[in-house]
Amino acid sequence: MEQPIYTTRAHVFQIDPTTKKNWVPASKQAVTVSYFYDSTRNSYRIISVDGSKVIINSTITPNMTFTKTSQKFGQWADSRANTVFGLGFSSEQQLAKFSEKFQEVKEAAKLARDKSQDKVDTLSNHSEQESGHETQSSPQASSINGTDDEKISHVSPEAAVLQTENDRLKSAVEESNTNAKKWETELQTLRENNARLVDALQESSANVESWKKQLSACKDESDTLREKITKLEAQCNEADQEKQKNSQLSVRVQELEAELQEKEQELENLRTQAEIIPQLMAECESITAKLQTAEMKNKELEGRVEGLQLDIEDSQQKQGNMKGELKKFMDMLDGKIDELHEFRQGLSKLGVDN
Repeated sequence: MEQPIYTTRAHVFQIDPTTKKNWVPASKQAVTVSYFYDSTRNSYRIISVDGSKVIINSTITPNMTFTKTSQKFGQWADSRANTVFGLGFSSEQQLAKFSEKFQEVKEAAKLARDKSQDKVDTLSNHSEQESGHETQSSPQASSINGTDDEKISHVSPEAAVLQTENDRLKSAVEESNTNAKKWETELQTLRENNARLVDALQESSANVESWKKQLSACKDESDTLREKITKLEAQCNEADQEKQKNSQLSVRVQELEAELQEKEQELENLRTQAEIIPQLMAECESITAKLQTAEMKNKELEGRVEGLQLDIEDSQQKQGNMKGELKKFMDMLDGKIDELHEFRQGLSKLGVDN
C-alpha cells in the first residue's frame, strides 16, 4: 500500500521531446508534488496530479540524480518515462528540502535493491550447490544400487524428498536465470536511455548556460529600465509638484480675483457715497447750526436747573425747619392729649365718688 511521506508545491515542467532543449510547462500553476512509498514492492515514486491528469509518475532508482540548475529550479531524468522533469519552487528552502528528500529516497531505493540482489545471489548459489551435490552423488548411487531401473525401484523416502527439493531448486534457478536475462535486457535499455538522458542533460546544461547569459542580459536590461523608471518617477514627481504649485497658484488667483471684485464693489460704493457727500455736508452744516442752538438752549436750561436746584435746596431747608416745628407741635399735642386723658380719668373718678 502506497503512502505519502513528503508533500510540497511547485510548477512542473517536462523537456520538449522533439528538441530536447526547451522546457514545456506541464501545469498552469503550482501543483502538489509528493513522495510515495509502496511497502509491498518496497519502492518509491514521485507523483503529481493536476486536476484529473497525472503529470508526474516517476519511480525513483539509485541511478537517478536530482540537479539544482538555479536557486529555485531543479530537475531529474527518468529513463523509464524517457523524459526529464523540472520543478520550479517559490523559495530556495523548498528546493533544498525537496533535494534532501530525493537523496534520502534514492539511498533507500539503493538499499532495497541491494537487499533484493543479495537474496537472488543467495538463492542462485544454493541452487548451484544442490545441483553439484546431485551430480556428484549420482554415480555413487548407481554403482551401489546397480542399474537405473534398480535404483528407481529401490528409492528411499529421503531420496524422494531430496529429488523433489532438487527439482524445485532447478526450477528456481531456471526462473532466476530467466529473470537475470530480463534484468540484463532492462539494464541495457536503461543504459541506452541513460545515455540519451545524459545527452539531453548535457544539452539542457548548455541551454542553462545560454539561459544564464540571457538572464544576465535581461538583468542588465532590467537594471537599465529600472534606472529609466526611477528617472521617469523623479520627472513625474517634479511634474506633480509643478501641478500642485499650479493648482495652488490657480486657487490664489481665484482668491485675488474675488478680492478684486470685492474692492471694485467697495470702490463703487465709495463713488456712490462720494456723490452723496455734498448733501451730507449741507446736512452736517444744518445739524451743526442746530447743535449750536441746542447747546445755547442747553446752557440756558443749565442756568435754570441751577436756579431750580437753589430753590429746591431752599425749599428743602424750609421743609426741614417745618418738620422740626411740626415735630415740636406734635410733641406738645401728645402732652396735651395725655393731660386730657388724665383729666378724663379724674372726672370719671369724681363721678364714681359722687
